[in-house]
Amino acid sequence: MKRLLRKLSYQWGPRIASAARKQWVIWRHPHADIRFDGPVYLGPGFSLFCPEGGTFHVGPGVEFRRGFRCELHGGTVRIGAGSVFTYYVLLQCTTTIDVGERCMFGQSSIVVDGNHRFRDLTKPMLAQGYDLTPITIGDDVTITSKCTIIADVGERAFIGANSVVTKPVPPFTVAAGVPAKVIETFGPTPA
Repeated sequence: MKRLLRKLSYQWGPRIASAARKQWVIWRHPHADIRFDGPVYLGPGFSLFCPEGGTFHVGPGVEFRRGFRCELHGGTVRIGAGSVFTYYVLLQCTTTIDVGERCMFGQSSIVVDGNHRFRDLTKPMLAQGYDLTPITIGDDVTITSKCTIIADVGERAFIGANSVVTKPVPPFTVAAGVPAKVIETFGPTPA
């Protein structure tokens, strides 16, 4: 009996908590367009910050593990079906972040669509504003642990751990480093 109760609590407990988190997020942000299509898992610590509204659309089968956070400043985040965000992934969006289907984000990775301006010596850095660029991440992309993404990543690209993507990464490549550079190409050859 104890084993059965443990099994039920492990299988149904997280699902019930996830459903409650979804309802809380939607209720908490009536000024934002939030949509979860189909079954989506929201792990403990899921956080959505959108004081200026915004759009957050998630496809079916997406999994947000512990500590996921998305900060929307009037922007739009779209996440394709079957993508997985492991622990403590952060998305910061003012324009648009499009994530394809079946993508994987490793622990403590960050995707941002803007950079602080800092070159004007007559103003403090925080008063200079941002350079904003919409981000597109293709289908089947793997972004491993502790990466920073501030440029597009092409279909099926693989980004090595601790990399900083400052320029677009082509499809079917392995990129790594600071700044990330293509170190290998695989898959179909371009026509």
